[in-house]
Amino acid sequence: MSKQVVMWIMLIVCIIWCGMPVQAQTHYEDGFALYEPDVLPAAAEDAVPSGELPVTVRAKAAVLMDQTSGKVLLEMHSRDKVYPASVTKIMSLLLVAEAIDNGTLHLDDMVTASTNASSKGGSQIWLKEGETMSVRDLLKATAVYSANDACTALGEQIAGGSEAFVEMMNTRAKELGMADTHFVNCTGLDDDTTEHLTSAYDVAIMSRELLRHEWITEYTTIWMDSVRNGATELVNTNKLVRFYEGTTGLKTGTTNKAGCCVSASARRGETHMIAVVMGSGNSSDRFEGAKALLNWGFANYETITPEIDMTTLTRVRVLRGVEKDVVPQMPQTLSVLIPKGRREDITQQIDLQLDVQAPVEKGQKLGSVTIKFGEETLGEYALTAPRQIDALTVPIVFRRLIGVFSQ
Repeated sequence: MSKQVVMWIMLIVCIIWCGMPVQAQTHYEDGFALYEPDVLPAAAEDAVPSGELPVTVRAKAAVLMDQTSGKVLLEMHSRDKVYPASVTKIMSLLLVAEAIDNGTLHLDDMVTASTNASSKGGSQIWLKEGETMSVRDLLKATAVYSANDACTALGEQIAGGSEAFVEMMNTRAKELGMADTHFVNCTGLDDDTTEHLTSAYDVAIMSRELLRHEWITEYTTIWMDSVRNGATELVNTNKLVRFYEGTTGLKTGTTNKAGCCVSASARRGETHMIAVVMGSGNSSDRFEGAKALLNWGFANYETITPEIDMTTLTRVRVLRGVEKDVVPQMPQTLSVLIPKGRREDITQQIDLQLDVQAPVEKGQKLGSVTIKFGEETLGEYALTAPRQIDALTVPIVFRRLIGVFSQ
């Protein structure tokens, strides 16, 4: 039989073969979820019950949260509504940080103080009506010295007025799932209101969100600085900035109604913790309580980045594709918090399709890897196609046959 006859027979077989439907097989369940780092944290069911902290915290409410995952590690009356005082400014700073990052506000922008801003009492830098100051200096005065006038001026610059800015604050609180929170102003002054309320848990949520803007710690970790070319000195109201190793912020607050409050954040290695203490009887108790929570967290937990054993991955057959199989790829795993000394309890489960029908799109899901700590799921990651793989066509098959017989 001549080569030409064999070639025509093979071509006819290929045409018939290319037209036959093929069912790709799989041995994983559909609907696996990608790990989403921006998912809102939920109060951990395994947190220490309210009022049963393993450390001493003299306050009305408290919570210890992992900044990376949002997991609650310790809590005491964390959902009780309390007055936040100037801890309120964490939300104000968050909106400022978001405005700067999205380009609607710039650090070098000049802000003119309104009558309203210049009339604020409490902690202030004594802005005069009509005085201009840069966003950078107003941000510094708000974060370091908790200046009510500076905070108000920033809010008015962003929203066009104080009331509009407070509306933005409440809207953002709802978006973050802060169910216990209602803001009346951007400063935390509460002499004339009984409705300016939040909870320790909600404070931790907005603190975590603010810390996502990592550059904000350039301001929240300043111990001493000044504005007006050195004429107005600023000393941080958060004493932990000077005295606690790894402090990254974040904000204090004190009024007669609120008592002494603090949202204190600190990083040791890869572990970043947020300790919220609300309603202490004095300033020392709030800082000692925050330190006790943070110390307990760092002593009992560590943050690691799980390594996936890629040698356990098998190739996925590509049915009727220009390539016969493909090795799945996966994104880089994210850091997770686990109890210290328990790395060996981390396991991985791979669910992967046996084969897939061509064409295959770049990034197409081929399976998933689930990282678990005991029975707790730490993260789920998609296994995807690293490139596009086209389906075989008659012209492609024909060209390949020609190549074979021309050798």
